[in-house]
Amino acid sequence: MMSKAITIAEAQRYDAHTINEIGIPALVLMERAALATFNNILNDDFDLSRIVVVAATGNNGGDGIAVARLLKIRGLNVEIYLLGNPDNATPQTKQQLKIADYYSIPRITDLNRIVNATLIVDAIFGVGLSRLVTGKFADAINAINAADAKTVAIDVPSGINADTGDVLGVAVVADSTTTMAYNKVGLLTTSGKQHSGTIHVADIGIYAQDRLEHAR
Repeated sequence: MMSKAITIAEAQRYDAHTINEIGIPALVLMERAALATFNNILNDDFDLSRIVVVAATGNNGGDGIAVARLLKIRGLNVEIYLLGNPDNATPQTKQQLKIADYYSIPRITDLNRIVNATLIVDAIFGVGLSRLVTGKFADAINAINAADAKTVAIDVPSGINADTGDVLGVAVVADSTTTMAYNKVGLLTTSGKQHSGTIHVADIGIYAQDRLEHAR
């Protein structure tokens, strides 16, 4: 069922179908994405002594903030480097920030904390990125790539076009990528493969109409 790779438009259509037609809430999908990423982190051979989750205010960031909470509850040392104004976050990401604050997960602003991490979770941009990465977002990605730490990307490495695999100015070079529901076409290109590392495809309950038809 999950062997094919999909485009950005398909990913967005499947998300919308699952949330709006089937009725699985976006926050449930976010929790499942976070749990899948968390499990892949624990099942790999990473140094978990100093973890930094680099997140923006879209839903990809919400996935990462939820991962930070799961790591914190596990008793691990984790911090969140938040890019963008939290007042402009998606409703789901605002909820994840509220939960993270309840668990007293530190938010940091020093790029050196990223550079000195032992594991970085990339939760900046998801599949929808289509513009060049600039400013503080580019600075954060450069800090991730400058670190000796291993990097785990959520859905796609930030800065990669999920359709073409092109680097949109600058892109995270990940050691592992947990991508949701299906692989992405852009991650199968030479550039996409170079930036994604080991790809784990996670079934989080995003159902395309063709999947339902095959199940009948």
